[in-house]
Amino acid sequence: MITRKRLATGACALLAALTVGLFPTSASADDGPAATDSPKESPKVELVLDVSGSMRARDIDGQTRMAAAKQAFNEVLDAVPQEVRLGIRTLGADYPGQDRQRGCKDTRQLYPVGPLDRTEAKAAVATLAPTGWTPIGPALLGAAEDLKGGEATKRIVLITDGEDTCAPLDPCEVARDIAARGIHLVIDTLGLVPDVKTRRQLMCIAEATGGTYTSVHRTEELSGRVRQLVDRAADPVVTPVATRGAERCADAPTLGPGLYTDRQVIGRHRWYRVDVLPGQELRASVSISADRAVNEDYGVLLRAVTAHGREIVRGSEAGDGRTDVISTGLRYPKRADEDALDDDTKPAAETVCLQVSNSFSAPPSVRTTPGMPVELAIDVVDGPGSASDVASFGLGRGWWLLGVLVLAGFLGGLVWGWLSRWRVAVWRTH
Repeated sequence: MITRKRLATGACALLAALTVGLFPTSASADDGPAATDSPKESPKVELVLDVSGSMRARDIDGQTRMAAAKQAFNEVLDAVPQEVRLGIRTLGADYPGQDRQRGCKDTRQLYPVGPLDRTEAKAAVATLAPTGWTPIGPALLGAAEDLKGGEATKRIVLITDGEDTCAPLDPCEVARDIAARGIHLVIDTLGLVPDVKTRRQLMCIAEATGGTYTSVHRTEELSGRVRQLVDRAADPVVTPVATRGAERCADAPTLGPGLYTDRQVIGRHRWYRVDVLPGQELRASVSISADRAVNEDYGVLLRAVTAHGREIVRGSEAGDGRTDVISTGLRYPKRADEDALDDDTKPAAETVCLQVSNSFSAPPSVRTTPGMPVELAIDVVDGPGSASDVASFGLGRGWWLLGVLVLAGFLGGLVWGWLSRWRVAVWRTH
């Protein structure tokens, strides 16, 4: 029994030590990319509001959907952060007739994207009355045009109570095309008392651009969610840079530390290059979004390869069900050149080829173009002294603490064992 207690105590201490060593708290702050003092562009947000005839329905807190939307807009406009450039676009607000061609063009910018005049914006919203069709696709295209230009964070918040009535222009395909442009625009969707078809369509639009979908049944929920999305746009974020990988390493673009977006066709490879100096460590991760219906059993592979084709390290992940995003990553510490330290010449960088592959498959009815969204994160930091250093196994600066905790756990186990033997001896004596 005494032996079992010693083993249990030692095992617990070792487990705690390994946990702390594998996730060192001190490494994260120093290893990230350096902050820059360059001013950032003000984030842009456009609220796209459905003003079609169905918004007359009276099923939100005893009032019409239109009245609930106006109340929510007034509350949101009062709370918009000063740095946000906000605009408002409508759909179905002007044409009450039955001409499908005219009804599907019924979208306009009610308030331009820019510094917010709260009084003027509220007055514009107050004039709206439920009128016509539901041209979601054209409205999204118009909103993307309203937000074009610059490197600022861009967000569309679509608020509607029904699915698009202007087929064959599929708003989900429109969202995918917008995402393929590489303008880093996110579309969030909110469904007012949605049915199954509306919910499915709005979820598809949001997923295509990395946005979110929310069902709304109360005015308080609507105003709170829209305000949250506007505030999210104001948060400082890393703006991804659009890039285009190649089919072989020799033609691949050379990337520096940063966040990049691309598109990858199902079952195809993408190549990128990164220069790594001796004494540095390459850290890379990739995420692929399944923005369409795919078959079960899929995976993503990220390989680091030399320019001559020798594999250095790889990371992979697999799944067997429906998912939104699948990710993997790798680390490659390059040994410092000791001879170069005594020389004034600048050490030569090694070109590392990164290969991104996927094993998705889809039914014949699913479009393969544009490719699925790919997000590639790259960082190059000061690495360990040698490639065999424990940092290459994820311990980093936690190594010394790991040793201290293992020793403390061992000594604690011995002390506990001695105390237990002494107690048993006393018990037997008395």
